[in-house]
Amino acid sequence: MSVSDYRLAITLLSDTTFGRGDGVAGLVDDEVEHDASTGLPFLRGRQLKGLLVEECDSLLYSAQQIDSRRFDELIKVTEDLFGRAGSDLSGQANLKVGDARLPSAVEATVRNALDAKTLTVTDVLESLTAIRYQTAVNDAGVPEDNSLRSMRVLLRSVVLEARSTFASTPTSDQLALLAACAAATRRAGTGRNRGRGRVQIRLLINGQDATEPHLAHFATLLEVNP
Repeated sequence: MSVSDYRLAITLLSDTTFGRGDGVAGLVDDEVEHDASTGLPFLRGRQLKGLLVEECDSLLYSAQQIDSRRFDELIKVTEDLFGRAGSDLSGQANLKVGDARLPSAVEATVRNALDAKTLTVTDVLESLTAIRYQTAVNDAGVPEDNSLRSMRVLLRSVVLEARSTFASTPTSDQLALLAACAAATRRAGTGRNRGRGRVQIRLLINGQDATEPHLAHFATLLEVNP
């Protein structure tokens, strides 16, 4: 039996900060998550899964609001895919989301350049990122004292991929829900509620974009009661 390769492809539509929770003294207040050995930025799998679960909650709410005839089925699919909070082994998630990284070919090229000392870790990080500055303003539109902050951002158009694995073969309903959660995720990272971090996430199966057909199947899970 052939094994499918499932990935989530994240395209940055605007500069984005996948923060690591600290900064670098004298350089930047909010640093991006990156591999210290290569300088390559990435998004942790648990953060990506958290974004998907957040959107799933919104989708479930919408399904309930429109009185979906298959709402109970959708709840079951959600629990099977993402797991149940506080559950025992029987309630564990079928889906595991890996870290979202640049393509392996890019990482291999970077590591070769680092080994040859034609690039440094700092060179790599700075080639994919920039530092942005912002300041808080008062009600009169005047900048507040001592409010200037710096944030490193991963530049728009960068594409990251996260391998997604399943404890058991995913059902068509589970893949439909995953595709819907991915497509619904429009913002990510630090400052996503202030205009930054616009993203597009697609479901890839064996290297092909499978989002649209699975979205079509998801629509069947939203049947409305007459």
